Amino acid sequence: MSISEDIATLSIRSIRDGLLNKKFSATEIAEAALLHAVKHNEATNSFLAFSPERAVTNAEKVDSAIAKGEYVGQLAGVPVAVKDVLATKGVRTTCGSKILEHYIPPYDATAVWRLEAEGALLVGKTNCDEFAMGSSNENSAYGPVRNPRALDRVPGGSSGGSAAAVAQGSVVASLGSDTGGSIRQPASFCGVTGVTPTYGRVSRYGLVAYASSLDHVGPFARNVEDAATVLRVIAGRDDQDSTSAFTPVDDYATMMRHSLRGLKLGLPKEYFEGLQSDTGDVIHAAVRQLESLGCEVQEVSLPHTRYALSCYYIIATAEASSNLARFDGVRYSARAEADNLSDMYRNTRGAGFGVEVKRRIMLGTYVLSAGYYDAYYRKAQQVRALISRDFTEALEKVDALVTPVSPFPAFKIGEKTSDPLAMYLSDVYTLTGDLAGVPCMSVPCGQSPEGLPVGLQIFTKHFDESTMFRLAYQYELFTTQ
Repeated sequence: MSISEDIATLSIRSIRDGLLNKKFSATEIAEAALLHAVKHNEATNSFLAFSPERAVTNAEKVDSAIAKGEYVGQLAGVPVAVKDVLATKGVRTTCGSKILEHYIPPYDATAVWRLEAEGALLVGKTNCDEFAMGSSNENSAYGPVRNPRALDRVPGGSSGGSAAAVAQGSVVASLGSDTGGSIRQPASFCGVTGVTPTYGRVSRYGLVAYASSLDHVGPFARNVEDAATVLRVIAGRDDQDSTSAFTPVDDYATMMRHSLRGLKLGLPKEYFEGLQSDTGDVIHAAVRQLESLGCEVQEVSLPHTRYALSCYYIIATAEASSNLARFDGVRYSARAEADNLSDMYRNTRGAGFGVEVKRRIMLGTYVLSAGYYDAYYRKAQQVRALISRDFTEALEKVDALVTPVSPFPAFKIGEKTSDPLAMYLSDVYTLTGDLAGVPCMSVPCGQSPEGLPVGLQIFTKHFDESTMFRLAYQYELFTTQ
């Protein structure tokens, strides 16, 4: 086997088998993945930084453990990348922003530490919308990411770099963050699997916060089994994050092999109204395939979905206004020179933040201001409770909900940048999952007439990732045979 030729097709299982059978070494994998990532980055701009020394050092540890007959982790020798909003000790973490251009964290995010503890090889940090604010990955201060499936198209945002890194074959899996759909939408646009776990399932320690009550850390992968393996590694209680859950983590890889016969699926009617045919036809075909596997399908309603977009952009921007106040030139960030403290704050934030970040900070500050808090923020939290109740009631009738990820496939770079409201509508089918805090994912289900990937979105009950993976895995198995 030539690793340099096969790096783009390897899975976690094939890497582990190859290492244990001495077909190749972890060091060879690390070097091949780094070469592949650097080569393809010229076209996609999916990486902001590479970590060759770190990847090779960890690969040598894996090779040494194998040579000594010692235990090697579940991700031994697996090339991975992480979104540049996750702290990495000694490796620059910019959040796609000029204000953190030179920031090097003194610690690793819990999710990153857990990956490497199981033998993963960190290839580098991936490009993203600035502070995870965007739906297309065009808001990065370091240039947009291009979709590997069609270089004139966006990869989706804000975790577009992580999705593109997997889609272009440079890494087997990657980590992203999801606040309103920023894992599932890029996964759909790039034709890979993306998972947003239950809120609290994965520690947010070391994740630079956008909206703390909405942020999730989750994986991208080439297939469902690999995504399930990565999630099991990074999931679980973390004492450094008080919002992480004590709920036990299931053995997803075993449970997802159960039959789908008798599984009840709900189709929320609100997600199919006005859906474009190039996406809708693909989704309806996927539903028919699930029925052929024994699923029972029925229509359900999530009546407060119509308010989700407004609700989300009030809550998310309010929390962003608070979270980003720390980037003021005093501690973490670059500092603009000025004659007094007020001007230093103003100049630092004015030059350091991009247009979209400023827009969201201003909106968030407004809705939290005296006289408007009750009218906007409090009301949005009340609506959020209704959206969450919609999911609870629907998922008492069915085992899972199946919907489109996006109203349309990947759009062209620059197509929506002049219309923020049109851009925000890209997330209309995904942000409800974040507001409700339920597990959800995107799994590839076909292509549009233009040959662009389309993703099928799956929602399940809180902490029921097992049913979600079971549905996705059996569907993937059926469609790839």
